[in-house]
Amino acid sequence: MNAKASSALAMPGRAALYLRVSTGRQAEHDLSIPDQRRQLQAYCQAKGIAVATEFVEPGASATDDKRPEFQKMMDAASQRPAPFDIIIVHSFSRFFRDQFQLEFYVRRLAKNCVRLTSITQDLGDDPMSTMMRQIMALFDEYQSKENAKHTLRAMRENARQGYWNGSRPPYGYRIVTAEQRGTRAKKKIEPDPLTVDHVRLMFRLAHSGDSDHGPMGVRQIASYLNNRGIRTQTGGRWGLGGVHQVLTRTTYIGRQRFNVRGKRKGVEKGQEDIVNVAVQRIIEEDQFNTVQDLLKSRSPQLRAPRFVNSPMLLGGVVFCENCGGAMTLRTSGKGKQYRYYTCCTTARQGHSGCKGRTMPMEQLNDLVANYVDMRLLNTARLEELLSGLLRRRAEQGDREKDRVGDLRRQAADAEGRLTRLYEAIENGLADLADSNLKGRIAELKRIRDAANADAERAEHRGSQAIEISKRAVARFAEGARQRLRAQDGTFRRHHLQTLVQRVEVGVDRILIKGSKATLLQTLVVSAGKPGVETGGTTFAVLY
Repeated sequence: MNAKASSALAMPGRAALYLRVSTGRQAEHDLSIPDQRRQLQAYCQAKGIAVATEFVEPGASATDDKRPEFQKMMDAASQRPAPFDIIIVHSFSRFFRDQFQLEFYVRRLAKNCVRLTSITQDLGDDPMSTMMRQIMALFDEYQSKENAKHTLRAMRENARQGYWNGSRPPYGYRIVTAEQRGTRAKKKIEPDPLTVDHVRLMFRLAHSGDSDHGPMGVRQIASYLNNRGIRTQTGGRWGLGGVHQVLTRTTYIGRQRFNVRGKRKGVEKGQEDIVNVAVQRIIEEDQFNTVQDLLKSRSPQLRAPRFVNSPMLLGGVVFCENCGGAMTLRTSGKGKQYRYYTCCTTARQGHSGCKGRTMPMEQLNDLVANYVDMRLLNTARLEELLSGLLRRRAEQGDREKDRVGDLRRQAADAEGRLTRLYEAIENGLADLADSNLKGRIAELKRIRDAANADAERAEHRGSQAIEISKRAVARFAEGARQRLRAQDGTFRRHHLQTLVQRVEVGVDRILIKGSKATLLQTLVVSAGKPGVETGGTTFAVLY
């Protein structure tokens, strides 16, 4: 160390006090910080050190350097000359609970002749003192990790019992006190009457759209909410991330997941570490699954944005039968007045790559739209297509009724066992303090509640049985024809692509493919009833 540094360390100098507590709760109680301040000031007074400034960190962990006051202090210590000569802490664990990081910052301070001192672990600058500081830091790091492990274990158990561990609840829910255990309140989340309808609106827009549009994407839903003054939990405007998080969160179907990710972002933990917490659902599972499929179909990894937002009537659904590549827009003539669907492979590599066709856009659009109009939207044809699907769904409904009966019997059996255990306790034949007995009672309650919940969900699905009359089919066909003939490109495109999922253009034929289940879903939604899941079956062949 140079002469200047030795002289600076020998003098009492000016000090910066660093005070820290780990949690916001400790900061709110305002006990540790004043005590640290009192002891640090007494130390400085006894040593004749002038206090230049202090940095207070309320509720920040010392396992990393992501602390605003800490960073402000280090920036000040890096100035030349520094406004203080010593940083004084109660113990080294207040400064850092990571041995490597502690030594890194100690050396960084030393480069600017600033020293770190602990009033409870007062060490010198000799090699022995340096080694002792490093050993203490290792013990602090170990203790921090042990505390984190025990805290996480307690939080996981709390989540298993169905309680909320803190933090802001998901949008559409609020925190309520479920139970009081001494001075501690056990909390749960329940639907918030003020925002729950907004969550249902977002899923409805993603699933079915509104009166003017079909199913909306994330960007459209965000604009829809912002234009109507619907705000986020913090009062801000909706963005793509916020809407997507709501639409993909399983909490809304009654499955809140706790301990999903580790300290490093993007790293998901194993299933054995994740705890599923049962909460009151807001959205039906069928609707949620359909929305996930719609979001996946719009994903840039599966479907390029130029197809999702394409102005072409068949953009994203028309393909070359020969090579399977997408057919894209090609133009020619003055002002690009002539527009064609062309195989992308042929466009890039010529006919040596693929001998696919090129068709005028209006011609192919009219061929597909006319076929859907005359053949698919024929009432008799619709009834023929859907009859087998509806019959299979009716058979599935019968099986669901049998399952409900089994679940009700399982719940009744668990309830009977609980009743007998309670009678044994009342008669003095069993001791309620027995941990095995408590565990058995908790297990029977879990079985009873889970069976009842499953039965209620199954009954709810059964109560939504799909019944399609001839009149409803005819009304749907007429409405679909009108929408297909609308001049609004976006609206017309959505309705055609609801019925047609893929068009393959070959040398001498055009195949139009769709899903019977999707057709049924569209018909049900048009009648104002809940939708159903999708499948995949070719229902039309042209030429």
